[in-house]
Amino acid sequence: MPSNRQVNINTESVDNYLKAILALGGAEGQAVSSTALSERLRVAPASITNMLQKLASARPSYVEYEKRRGVRLSPEGRRRALEILRHHRLIETFLYEVLDYPMEEVHEEAERLEHFISERFEERISTKLRHPKFDPHGHCIPTMDGKMPRQSSESIGGLDRDGEFVVESVSDEDSALLKKLKAHGIVPGARINITRRSTEEILLHRVHSSRTLILTPSLSEAICIRSVS
Repeated sequence: MPSNRQVNINTESVDNYLKAILALGGAEGQAVSSTALSERLRVAPASITNMLQKLASARPSYVEYEKRRGVRLSPEGRRRALEILRHHRLIETFLYEVLDYPMEEVHEEAERLEHFISERFEERISTKLRHPKFDPHGHCIPTMDGKMPRQSSESIGGLDRDGEFVVESVSDEDSALLKKLKAHGIVPGARINITRRSTEEILLHRVHSSRTLILTPSLSEAICIRSVS
């Protein structure tokens, strides 16, 4: 019967789709368009539609999908997405703090491993690290019971004022970009000064440093900041 339909889908692919929908939907769980998913996952739009239809018809159903209205995670899909995200960020933290991986290398390793660790292994990593709340890039680690703490930061790209700020997180999507930021000391917790010369040119430097970094649009969007408390 349709209500018992089982769909054979590669587990890693499912996890990647669920994580992407979680990231694009934001804290409010807004509907995500196929176009946005296609751009994030670098998958052809037709393949995106095909996968979303499979996910919606699978049991358990991970998504709520209507053509031309976008896709949202179901409660089960959100639970799974947060579980995988927790795996990912705990693994990143373990690689960085225990195995001394450079910050720019932990993301790709965690991408490979996140699908396969058991709950017991996950808990042992968390205990070893004394239950961290943030990964090396400054992103919140979902809790064991599936909750995601909110972060009130904003990207420099959306900033409309100059001043002194604290770097809350940096994007882990581009290792070369991350390496460049790290070379300038732009890491979570760093205090920085920002000066906007125009809508196209933003200057950044660490407090007590004379080195200035001219931010490209991609760099501006990769750095999230908060006001100095």
